[in-house]
Amino acid sequence: MSQFLNSKENAVTEAIDGLLAASGGALSRLDGYPHIRVVVRSDWDRSKVAIVSGGGSGHEPAHAGFVGKGMLTAAVCGDVFASPSVDAILAGILAVTGPAGCLLIVKNYTGDRLNFGLAAERARAFGLNVSMVIVDDDIALPDLPQSRGVAGTLFVHKIAGALAESGADLDAVTKAARRVIENTSSIGMSLDTCTVPGSPKENRIPDGHAELGLGIHGEAGVEQVEYSGAKGAVAAMVERLAQSMDDRSHVVLVNNLGGTSVLEMSVVVHELLQSAVAGKISHIIGPAPMMTSLDMQGFSISIFPAGKAELELLSKPVELAAWPGVTAVKPVAVLSLPDGLTPIAPLASRHEPTRQFLTDCCNLLIAAERDLNALDAKSGDGDTGSTLAGAARALIEALDRLPLSDHTQLFRAMGQELSQTMGGSSGVLLAIFFAAAGDGASSGLTIREALKAGLSRMQEIGGARLGDRTMVDALSPALDALDVGFTAAAEAARAGADLTATLVHAKAGRAAYINAKQLEGHTDPGAEAVARLFEFLALRPDGAGERPDGQAIGLRVTG
Repeated sequence: MSQFLNSKENAVTEAIDGLLAASGGALSRLDGYPHIRVVVRSDWDRSKVAIVSGGGSGHEPAHAGFVGKGMLTAAVCGDVFASPSVDAILAGILAVTGPAGCLLIVKNYTGDRLNFGLAAERARAFGLNVSMVIVDDDIALPDLPQSRGVAGTLFVHKIAGALAESGADLDAVTKAARRVIENTSSIGMSLDTCTVPGSPKENRIPDGHAELGLGIHGEAGVEQVEYSGAKGAVAAMVERLAQSMDDRSHVVLVNNLGGTSVLEMSVVVHELLQSAVAGKISHIIGPAPMMTSLDMQGFSISIFPAGKAELELLSKPVELAAWPGVTAVKPVAVLSLPDGLTPIAPLASRHEPTRQFLTDCCNLLIAAERDLNALDAKSGDGDTGSTLAGAARALIEALDRLPLSDHTQLFRAMGQELSQTMGGSSGVLLAIFFAAAGDGASSGLTIREALKAGLSRMQEIGGARLGDRTMVDALSPALDALDVGFTAAAEAARAGADLTATLVHAKAGRAAYINAKQLEGHTDPGAEAVARLFEFLALRPDGAGERPDGQAIGLRVTG
């Protein structure tokens, strides 16, 4: 089993007990394990309309995570992706229904419709006033006679729950729920299928593709589309949602299907609020996992044109960690940098040889991105290539505003640019390197000596020394050999980089946390980048690599 479960047979009951234990006494359950799994409000007194929902497990926090004041009164939990039994549903209804009656909120799946429907009939035979609504918000498969119920169900839970909490009668709560259902639309997308406990994973979505319109039980969607990024994914979903939207303001619910990172979900929101329907979105719920599909790497978008009264009900606060609340969509506020942090732009100047030299170096790092990432994956977090390539792209974009004809100011300007655009410790260290090199050049040092001064300052602050398995192992010998020419510097850099593959104990950087077996035989990615850069300079077709004065590249190396 590749999940943090003990067994598929006990997964649901153990998960429910974990939820109850962490609720601080706010939640209880009915006796009847393992066949009857009903979570109820501990404070429920049957004086108001009860709101009961449920269905298969695997959609957590739905449904038990939304049991509490202002939302659900009880949740009936089935096995993973399987409807609960009629007896379990009936037990839940009987436990919470008083004179005010009970509303069942059911998603439009055959098992749920049949089991909840029969349980409602049996409850009515006991003399209870029970109403039932069917949520069918999925618009992915418009030709289906019965659309599925998916994350839009949360709109119904919240509005019906808030109304019931306010003391509304069953008829009013039921009518409000039906209005929400009639006006709610949802669609989902995923890059991968989910992993059902105890079952082999279905790998039906090929690399480079996403599935549009798949269900919350992992059912196949309407189509598989080429995936090129979050922007295209959101656009494909918005295109279908737009057909259900009129000119009213809408609340959008952005739901994580279980396996999508917080970072990704925030990017999805960014794209949604830049999309063709952004002007019709006034409020947002999420992004958050609300109606998941185990570990599915996907998300869904639900839209609902809430009027003033419905928006007030959606905004009613509840003491439920799973409910993210409703937030008004506002323009992004951008504040000025504090005094002293706003960079002073250098006086730009042109120098074509230097411009070409920097462009060629940057293009080399961009081309090496994948290789360097692969190396870093052996000893770090796999992003050295992306970090250097990102800085290289930013430097190319900045060329028009750099003092290319003044190398003293150029070093400082490059340091400033890298400190703003290059992430992580490597960005800081290279910013220090170039800033110190600029200081050295301004004091009269030759370019080579200025670069060595930059290296010395970088080592002083960063703490790396020769033999510590960092870029210093290639950069230091290269700079020592630079007065002979780029060929000698390249050979020294390569020897230093190759040496790092034999060093099994890193003393700086993330590699310091990696065991010797993982490091052995793998070159440090920073050292490899330095070696490739000097090898490139030694082989430049204009012969610059063999000229110690460096005039062909616009830099005087030895003065």
